[in-house]
Amino acid sequence: MTDDLDPLTPEEGVERFLTHREPSVRKSTLQNAKTRLQYFLDWCDERDIENLNTLSGRDISDFVAWRRGDIAPITLQKQLSTIRQALRWWADIEAVDEGLSEKVHAPELPDGAESKDVHLDPGRATAALEYYGRHRYASREHALIALMWRTGMRRGAIWSLDVDDLEPDAHAVRLEHRIEEGTKLKNGEAGERWVYLGPKWFQILDDYVDNPDRVQGTDEYGREPLFTKDDGGRPAPQTIYKWVMRALHPCSYASCPHDRTPETCDARGRMANVAACPSSRSPHAVRRGAITHHLTEDTPPETVSERMDVSLDVLYQHYDARTEREKMDVRTDHLP
Repeated sequence: MTDDLDPLTPEEGVERFLTHREPSVRKSTLQNAKTRLQYFLDWCDERDIENLNTLSGRDISDFVAWRRGDIAPITLQKQLSTIRQALRWWADIEAVDEGLSEKVHAPELPDGAESKDVHLDPGRATAALEYYGRHRYASREHALIALMWRTGMRRGAIWSLDVDDLEPDAHAVRLEHRIEEGTKLKNGEAGERWVYLGPKWFQILDDYVDNPDRVQGTDEYGREPLFTKDDGGRPAPQTIYKWVMRALHPCSYASCPHDRTPETCDARGRMANVAACPSSRSPHAVRRGAITHHLTEDTPPETVSERMDVSLDVLYQHYDARTEREKMDVRTDHLP
C-alpha cells in the first residue's frame, strides 16, 4: 500500500462506484454490478477489511479462490469483470494502488464451459481480418486474431509462445510445455506439437515480429515472448483475453450492429466492460468458431482433434457448432 491513498471503506467504495456508473448504464447492468459487488462486500466483512487502501494482489487472489468454490467458471469470469472495473475506478480516486485491477486473474475456462452457440462465425472472422489487414496490418491485434482463427489455439498456448517458436521453413509454429520456465500447456507434454499455418498466415506473424510498433523484450526467464506487453514482457493470459475481446468488438472494425452510440454503450471506453456487448467474443468462442470452420470446410475430425489438441469426444460434445444440415452436406461430399 502506498502512503498517498485516501482511506475508503468497502461499503462507501461500492456505493460511490455504483453512483458513478448509474448515469451511463442500463438499470439491469447496474443491478448486476450491485449483486456482484455484494459478494465482494461479504468477503471484506468476513476478512475484517475496513479500508480499501490495504488491498493487495494476494488479497485479490484470496477473493477469487473464495468465490471459485461456489459458482461456475464462466459466472466467476463475469463477476470478476465487475471487480476489475471497480478497482480501476477506485485507483482513479486514490483508494487502491494503481494497477491492482491487473492482478485479478480469472481461472482458465474448462473445455465446454460456454455454450456451443457462442462462437465466432466465419463472416465476422473474415470481416475483422480484412479490416486489420487493410488498416492495421501486422499489428498485435491482426497477428493475434489471425493466429487464433487459423489454429484454434487456447489463449494459454498463445501466452506460452516465443519468437523462436516460429518455424519459417515449415510455415508453422511450435508449441512446447515449459513449466519450469514459466509457461505451460493445458495438456502438458501431450499438448506439444507443430501447427501448420501456411505461407499467407505465417507472413502475418513474421511481419508482426518485425513491426516497429511491437515492443521487444524478454520475460523473467530470458525468453522472448511472441506477444508482448507495453514493457516488452510476457502478458498474463487474462491480458490476452482482454486483447481478443477488444479486437473483436464489432465497433473496432465495423459499425455497431446494436444501434448504440459510444455515449450510451456501456461496452465502450477505458472503464467499460467489453463483455457487456452482445456481440463480444472470448478466446474460447474464437477457438470454437475455428474448430467448427475447419469441420465445415471438410477437414477430417481426426486432423482437427490433433491440430487443436482436443479429444474427439470433447470436440463433438462441446466444440462442433455446425447445424445438422451442415453436417449432412459434409457427409454428402464423401458419398459415391
